[in-house]
Amino acid sequence: MELRTERKEDIETIRQLTNAAFKDMPFSNQTEAAIVDALRYHDALTISLVGVDGDNIVGHIAFSPVTINNLEDGWYGLGPVSVWPDRQKQGIGSALIREGLQKLKDLGAKGCVLLGDPNYYSRFGFECDPELKYTDAPAEYFQRLVFITPAPKGAVKYHSAFEQG
Repeated sequence: MELRTERKEDIETIRQLTNAAFKDMPFSNQTEAAIVDALRYHDALTISLVGVDGDNIVGHIAFSPVTINNLEDGWYGLGPVSVWPDRQKQGIGSALIREGLQKLKDLGAKGCVLLGDPNYYSRFGFECDPELKYTDAPAEYFQRLVFITPAPKGAVKYHSAFEQG
């Protein structure tokens, strides 16, 4: 599998892939594809990677800037990450996450946050920090990974694209 930055001709496939990946997820409000489109439209899609197997896109991941205490200070949000349902549990998502995190570090990012399963994301070094909060999300599901210390404290806000639906 090759990992590369998205291209214009990938956009429709990314939309279909993201819709399929989240279709049966009970926590999803089915707006993930619209979020990616809105991030792209607002030029807030800092990193957008696809996993390609042969001629087929099999996965996608997005990273966008977040604010902490209303300040943009080198922190990013991971998500959504999508893999075709029939290709899940094959390491595609993990490869996209690792590559995306490395690209963030290469950009000089201070860290990354996400809302997701702590049992899954802890393998990448993400952890819950009670000093860092995101709306009404359960604290154990909102996690951060610090690249450059100190770890921030306060309220995190994602780009307005995440307010879809």
